[in-house]
Amino acid sequence: MAQTDSPPSGPDFTLGVPLVDIPEAGVLAGHVDGEPVLLARLDDGLHAVGGRCTHYGGPLAEGRVSDGEVRCPWHHACFSLRTGAALHAPAFAGLPVWRVEVKGEMAYVRGGPVQEPPVAAPLRAATRDDAPRALPRRIAIIGGGAAGYAAALQLRARGFDGDVTLFSDDAVAPYDRPNLSKDYLAGTAPEEWIPLQDTAFYADHGIDLRVGCAVGAINVINREVLTADGARSGYDALLLATGAEPRRLPLPGFDRPNVFVLRSLADARAIIAASDGARSVTLLGAGFIGMEAAAALRARGLAVHMVAPEAVPMARALGDEVGSFVTGLHREQGVVFHLQANAVGYDGHALTLGNGEQVPADVLIVGAGVVPRAQLAEAAGMAIQGGVLVDARLETSIAHHYAAGDVARYPYRGELIRVEHWVHAQRQGQAVAANLLGECAPFNDVPFFWTHHYGVELRYVGHATEWDQVQVDGTLAGRDFTARYLRNGALVAAASVGRDLENLALEAELREAITHEAA
Repeated sequence: MAQTDSPPSGPDFTLGVPLVDIPEAGVLAGHVDGEPVLLARLDDGLHAVGGRCTHYGGPLAEGRVSDGEVRCPWHHACFSLRTGAALHAPAFAGLPVWRVEVKGEMAYVRGGPVQEPPVAAPLRAATRDDAPRALPRRIAIIGGGAAGYAAALQLRARGFDGDVTLFSDDAVAPYDRPNLSKDYLAGTAPEEWIPLQDTAFYADHGIDLRVGCAVGAINVINREVLTADGARSGYDALLLATGAEPRRLPLPGFDRPNVFVLRSLADARAIIAASDGARSVTLLGAGFIGMEAAAALRARGLAVHMVAPEAVPMARALGDEVGSFVTGLHREQGVVFHLQANAVGYDGHALTLGNGEQVPADVLIVGAGVVPRAQLAEAAGMAIQGGVLVDARLETSIAHHYAAGDVARYPYRGELIRVEHWVHAQRQGQAVAANLLGECAPFNDVPFFWTHHYGVELRYVGHATEWDQVQVDGTLAGRDFTARYLRNGALVAAASVGRDLENLALEAELREAITHEAA
């Protein structure tokens, strides 16, 4: 994973720091033996934990501290300042913890880490609707993406010692999908960064990972998963985390071997191989993945064209002003846009548009959106509504059967939504794991994603398909701004560049609003 190479800032804690220098709120950033460390004053004393996020190495000293927790400014992972535990994805490994000694008016942090922290908080006793449930002993997870992977890890982190079977129709173990359209496609992320764990990890943690294993059906009466090869696997509870699949366009020439989608590691590898020796690539569709892929392929030196039906790419998610900002980043780098245009065919060398224009394309990448992979759930009798319909605890219409990630449609602030964000899928998987083990809590996390374009990171919190006002603080041209999306005067989402701490604060504001609405 990418990590910051900046040397640790602040004092050397082994030499001691005055107690008065440790703030009542927030943290004091320093270092021990060259490693960044955060020193926090909490109501039960002083605590010292590692200062580097275990996800991508983000500087936690620049993050948000509240309620004994610190959140990473880059991708909003959350850690306990007491135990170092990773509390919320995208981080799964905890922070190292040091012992703090107080002598007189000085505090010292010395030696190496004194403990390996737990990954999750202990379970709290709870039942759903006051009706006790027997905890499962066999849990089946269908889907090896973000939600399925996170659920499997969370089950073990919370002490579950029963059977965990993770079915994945992908040929390889779970991997870092967001990186596929970013550094990996650009050629700046090595292959070894992509797997989330090595293959031995799953065996070591008692996770029966079955890759290349397509599930053909779910028998909810007998509680069995039926795989495509005819095998049967029993379960007590099941998580459906099948994700979504790229939408296919039945246009002439779109079945040619140099036409691709970008969803899986195999897709990314195929695009990289096809790009070798190519001169031009055209992306049909200008969503976040397509725009990131455009930046990555420009880094490879290809001429890049983008074709999209809208007037402003990503305006549906970001509004015209911020959508134009992101589009401008690409135009500055030579990407050619063909907007308010549609494709009618492809001859293997050029994409033909509805107005007759020919767009050069040695490689064509189709990004026409995705559709939830809900076929298994529908065949099993689960309620479907633009995805697998789940309740606030992410349980489907059939008891003991849950859904999470891109496939799930769940209640959020008075509406039913389906969110296609990696971090959100991971957090849903973690929530299902907790609920399977008796926590029975509603899922009310604030959606979050980040997107990367030519060194510019845009971070987005909340969910907004409609808004009636956009307030922009700062300057888009200066790449330093926050856009707030309001509906009826209330904040529903925010996007920011260069204002990571403010983005975290807005996430907290949205989280508080959700908690208030649920009360």
